[in-house]
Amino acid sequence: MHSQIVEIPATQWQLSATDPTWIEALEQGKVLYFPTLPFELSTAEQRLLTPEVLDAKVRNISLAANNQLKGAAGDEATQQLLTRMLERYRTQAEQLVYSLLPNYQGALRNAPTSYRPKKVEARAQSWRADDRRMHVDAFPSRPNRGERILRVFSNINPEGVPRVWRVGEPFADMVQTMLPRAKPYVRWQAKAINALGITKSLRSEYDHLMLQLHDAMKADMDYQKNAKQVRMPFPPGSVWVCFSDHALHGVESGQYMMEQTFHIAPEQQYNPKISPLAHLTQVLQRPLI
Repeated sequence: MHSQIVEIPATQWQLSATDPTWIEALEQGKVLYFPTLPFELSTAEQRLLTPEVLDAKVRNISLAANNQLKGAAGDEATQQLLTRMLERYRTQAEQLVYSLLPNYQGALRNAPTSYRPKKVEARAQSWRADDRRMHVDAFPSRPNRGERILRVFSNINPEGVPRVWRVGEPFADMVQTMLPRAKPYVRWQAKAINALGITKSLRSEYDHLMLQLHDAMKADMDYQKNAKQVRMPFPPGSVWVCFSDHALHGVESGQYMMEQTFHIAPEQQYNPKISPLAHLTQVLQRPLI
């Protein structure tokens, strides 16, 4: 199972060289792990290491691509400091991704940058929203029609506490178990929930299936306990990168993490034949979007 995690000994966010095997591993749904790649906080930013900077009604602080800050508590100076920290993290994540994956330049679309100062263990959530359970990312209100979800994570915990993940089996193995449980896609239902504003666009069969897989994994406690997986503690000062729509993962514990999300169309990958959309299309032998 450790083959699902690929360790890379980099110490700079701007990589001096890349390796085709790293790119292949990432696009196959594996997790790239950089154990010695810290996101350094300034002295002023150290005071942001408290849950008090988070609005009590939300899970994360986020900075949109247009630099609109959401989810933050505190005075104007605190919010400006958060904005600058998130901007800097976005810049460093871009440096890492573009030096690791130079062909992605011009193809990636930035999604929000987030700061997560709350303890994972303290969240009270429904089973569907509980990211401590292994899952692949799929969102009920935001159909993506096969667009990939690439994420760059960094543990900035000041007390040496790791961000503990469970990394699951390959996507194809999970699909073999979970896909037979999926309810059939009904186009009129997809149109109805879109007309009601429940989804931001029409849910394709692909989006429907990804939600079904997401829910089937989270609902199956036997699978959560007994499926092939590895417990991976990402220590402070480390970075990990994955396609979170492809890599099975559950966030067991941790506090204080930075995260940058990017999107890319599967046809713009190094290998367009490797993606959840490509795999599900091959299995079902029909177009899904």
